[in-house]
Amino acid sequence: MTQNNLGNVLKVLGERESQTARLEEAVAAFREGLKERTRERVPLDWAETQNNLGTALGALGSLENGTARLEEAITAFREALEEFTRAHFPLRWARTQENLASAYGILFANTREPHYLDAALEAVDGALAEYRGSDAAYDIGSAERQREKILAAKRML
Repeated sequence: MTQNNLGNVLKVLGERESQTARLEEAVAAFREGLKERTRERVPLDWAETQNNLGTALGALGSLENGTARLEEAITAFREALEEFTRAHFPLRWARTQENLASAYGILFANTREPHYLDAALEAVDGALAEYRGSDAAYDIGSAERQREKILAAKRML
């Protein structure tokens, strides 16, 4: 848990800087935390750490303008979604879907490959449906803004 918390603090610090060092440290902390927070022992904590790892990798990917970190982020989010199922944890599922949409959006920005926008739209639409069903106003607004950015990018193609 401490490694996960450390990773979160380093990720926030790293997002405020233009350098990647803190984000690299955050990724390392999350990976270290996953050694103890295993899926077998604590599946929900494992999924939370996978989701956090994905957000740190996504932040790195947006700074590096490449694809490798973003693909790792997508893998981490998909791993988290194996435990954060829509049926059992709808809001965690939706937030992870929104994070997944963000990673796909950055991948599109870095590669200009339209299928990433389609994947982003599918993920954010799923999140929005769940948010609306839960009346999660803040989350609805965030996802709607993300959806509008995706649609704007699609119109530019």
